[in-house]
Amino acid sequence: MSGWGYALMTVSMVLFWALIIFGVVALVRYLARGDRSVTPRLTAEQVLAERFARGEINEQEYRDRLATLQVEQSRTPVQRR
Repeated sequence: MSGWGYALMTVSMVLFWALIIFGVVALVRYLARGDRSVTPRLTAEQVLAERFARGEINEQEYRDRLATLQVEQSRTPVQRR
């Protein structure tokens, strides 16, 4: 085998082991990830209700903001601009 044969064999072996190691690491990370289900995003009304329940806003603020949200949702996208 000439000098190039040894060089190509060395490069091939390094690439082979790099791919094996990468594959094992990727598999471990995938399996260790577990079930990370995405929590649903809360609507504006739900956030407002939670703030009211925690006492961050009073009843009048809650009703005013809820009315504002309901008016905004009833408007068409063209009217919102």
